[in-house]
Amino acid sequence: MPIKNIVFMGTPEFAVPCLDILNQHYNVTAVYTQPDRPKGRGQKLAMSPVKEYALKHNLPVYQPEKIKTPECVAKLRELKPDLIIVVAFGQILSKEILDIPPLSCVNVHGSLLPRWRGAAPIHWSIISGDKETGITTMYMDVGLDTGDMILKATTEITPDMTTAQLHDKLMVQGADLLLQTVQLIEENKAPREKQDDNLSCYAKMLNNNNCRIDWTKSAQDIHNLVRGLNSWPVAYTTLNNKKFKIWQTRVTTGTGNPGQIIKLTKQSIIVATGEGAIELLEIQPPNKAKMPASSYINGHKQELENNVSFI
Repeated sequence: MPIKNIVFMGTPEFAVPCLDILNQHYNVTAVYTQPDRPKGRGQKLAMSPVKEYALKHNLPVYQPEKIKTPECVAKLRELKPDLIIVVAFGQILSKEILDIPPLSCVNVHGSLLPRWRGAAPIHWSIISGDKETGITTMYMDVGLDTGDMILKATTEITPDMTTAQLHDKLMVQGADLLLQTVQLIEENKAPREKQDDNLSCYAKMLNNNNCRIDWTKSAQDIHNLVRGLNSWPVAYTTLNNKKFKIWQTRVTTGTGNPGQIIKLTKQSIIVATGEGAIELLEIQPPNKAKMPASSYINGHKQELENNVSFI
């Protein structure tokens, strides 16, 4: 069935390459994205990256606070999409909406399903020490990332890769996979593979609790947490009741009580963990910009040598 009309739903930067590739090859008749939100210190309303792209390319934009309202459903029916594409939209679609397009609603998901379902699959793949991840396209259903899978593309997670680096890689990979998926749907050749629920994990939302470093864990687990939270929301710890964000680390050797500063080098602060030790290479003291650990050592060497511990 020829695809004449696509409605796109997405919000963050991750979704922009997908919208761009669709806009190059198909007729995108409407773009749905989250409402403008306060951002930055001034809390001025800011457009989503998807909205910025849509306006630049003269695509109609809709920003409902809730996509499930009768008015929104009626508008979507009026648009008569052959296909709805969803990429990190930020709202759950009702069965009413899922049933509108004759060729289905398709989601681009940032993990190799069914491994990570939920809000933060890229972060948790790194935090958990996975060696690979990827992109999955799938037919959407009423569950949370439980629909039948269409295509997958795999990418390696290297030992020091951060979430920011992986995000940018998957963002491009997702657009390429989406184009292949839509072309197969149009040709009526798209595969359909059910997910094994027993193989799934929930990539829960990140919050203040799961971003705090637990020094009783192994150095490798802490290293994974730090790179998994870089560049947002960033792992943190406290020293002398002051909050420090930790941006970059390296696993090393050493012993001591978990959290204890056991050595200073010219480049790093070495801290004991529950198993092994870890070098803090880039940190952010309170009310300061992030900096090399060497810069902080230069100004606080005596404090750091005074048998203190991170908590």
